[in-house]
Amino acid sequence: MKKFIALSLLLLSAAAFVPSVEAKSNTASISVEPQYGGQIYQNRRRNNRIVRTYVRNVRQGRAVYRETYRVVYRANGTTRTQLVSRVRIR
Repeated sequence: MKKFIALSLLLLSAAAFVPSVEAKSNTASISVEPQYGGQIYQNRRRNNRIVRTYVRNVRQGRAVYRETYRVVYRANGTTRTQLVSRVRIR
């Protein structure tokens, strides 16, 4: 008798929740569709990096130069270094 009551309660609760799950799935599928296409991925990719600028003095022979570097730290651990300017100090 206990098994019969437990089984009937289980079926009634499943029948009560099935329509609400279907209603949620229909509204979720409408709102999940992307509105901007590929732009979301591209913006995320651009924002997923850190850009720093470093300045250092370098001696080459008797001359001293001030070099400005732009370093990009990417999410996968790699870096890209670019020399922005080199100005002779003395």
